[in-house]
Amino acid sequence: MKKTLITLSFLPLALWLATSSASAMHIAEGFLPGRWAVAWGAVALPFIAAGLLAIRKKVELDPKVKVLLAMAGAFAFVLSALKIPSVTGSCSHPTGVGLGAILFGAAPMAVLGTIVLLFQALLLAHGGLTTLGANVFSMAIVGPFVSYFAYRLLKRAKAPAAVSVFVAAFLGDLMTYVTTSFQLSAAFPGESFLFSLGKFMSIFALTQLPLAVAEGILTVVVFNVLEKYNGEQLQALKVI
Repeated sequence: MKKTLITLSFLPLALWLATSSASAMHIAEGFLPGRWAVAWGAVALPFIAAGLLAIRKKVELDPKVKVLLAMAGAFAFVLSALKIPSVTGSCSHPTGVGLGAILFGAAPMAVLGTIVLLFQALLLAHGGLTTLGANVFSMAIVGPFVSYFAYRLLKRAKAPAAVSVFVAAFLGDLMTYVTTSFQLSAAFPGESFLFSLGKFMSIFALTQLPLAVAEGILTVVVFNVLEKYNGEQLQALKVI
């Protein structure tokens, strides 16, 4: 519990650091054509609704889980606020959603990720309201689902916990940017969709691969702390 509270105490500092460089973003406000902005929002809504139900069920079973939920949201907020300009209309940054997906499953992260992205759009000028659906789909839906299934598959294969956590966070981060590349290519196909997809993915890879490795390592460190100090709760959540 002490470590969880310490982690949450760093959120104001991270917020200050993030606002000191607000020019880089997720997919930026107004960057997507209207029909794509509406379409991605419509696709994201059912996942958010399912996430709300999943969170409600988990809280009813164990009210103490609220602290871990808050920590997972704070972790995603802090990491996704650290950004490197990448391609026009977007940026590269860690996502932080893998940890929450490992702890709670993919559905709750659709809600936590939406809250993170909404606050960043309103307070930090990262992303935007018109592109919220697209950013939610890539970072708060695809990323967590990939992380969740990767962790579960490796756990079932009896891989070491550190390996399972690292791979889950690493793949969740990368697939977020594969999805972002798909979204940008669909909206701006240029010569062809495949050509545009290859171009976006190759540019993102320059910055995202090392960031994904760093996120994987950091997620393992945080997971080890939680396992040491919140082991019983992780067992109750069937994480370990």
